[in-house]
Amino acid sequence: MGAIGYYIFYSFNWVITLLPLSFLYIVSDFLYLLLYYFPTYRKKVVRENLTRSFPEKSLEEIKTIEKKFYHHLSDLIIEVLKLTHISEKELSKRFRLENSELLEKLYSEKRDIIAVMAHYNNWEWLTVFPLATKYKSISIYKPLHNKHFDELINHFRTRFGMVLTPMSAILRELINDRKNGINTLSAFISDQTPPVSDIRYWTKFLNQDTPMYMGAEKIAERYDMAVMFFHIKKVSRGHYVLSPELLFEHTAGLPDHIITEAHVKRLEEIIKENPQYWIWTHRRWKHKKPADA
Repeated sequence: MGAIGYYIFYSFNWVITLLPLSFLYIVSDFLYLLLYYFPTYRKKVVRENLTRSFPEKSLEEIKTIEKKFYHHLSDLIIEVLKLTHISEKELSKRFRLENSELLEKLYSEKRDIIAVMAHYNNWEWLTVFPLATKYKSISIYKPLHNKHFDELINHFRTRFGMVLTPMSAILRELINDRKNGINTLSAFISDQTPPVSDIRYWTKFLNQDTPMYMGAEKIAERYDMAVMFFHIKKVSRGHYVLSPELLFEHTAGLPDHIITEAHVKRLEEIIKENPQYWIWTHRRWKHKKPADA
């Protein structure tokens, strides 16, 4: 989309997202029809991903998950765009933190944290997380190809104090914060596909050979950081709970890949329980494992 198209979209979005979410969910119901039926959005990719991930399920079961997923995807699009205007008060009610005592305990011990999460439920509403913790909250991000949308999404993500840092700069950021006595919680999206040149490790995930980024594990081990899994649970339409789960309190000296295997296994368990909330439109398995890997 060029600059003119983006500004047309932005103007339309700015106006329509002034409306309450209760009305916008009606828009979402219409959007679902477009994404799933007319003309469909990556339906072939979704079908292939689901079929390979759940070979034990029948075609009818796969179709049921598909429809639930596209309903969720439509809601997700609306909810992300609503970040244009949603207030701090409303978002804090709709995206709550549970088990905050665990974070408070680690903060009192001056422990830095690596939080591993995924494209599951509404990860973009994590933007409100800095309001619920004393930690400096850092989100490691990958810039979008479209610079206009990249700026828009980054604006959404930083509205309430989240700090955005590209992977290439996270070590420098953490070193500076440690020198200045600033305790950090760094959130990594774990289910992205690394480019071929960055693949260092393969694992089994959802019945398939899957390459993994190793940055979260390597940084955690280097600085003996605690590792958490951020489980975002959907309570009802437009309402989520963030549940931090402690995977490792100390990580220095752990065997290679044990951290990665732990968060991959946890994500797989969550997806199998409610598969409709993971983003199946991604070409997660576009790389094939070499015979000598």
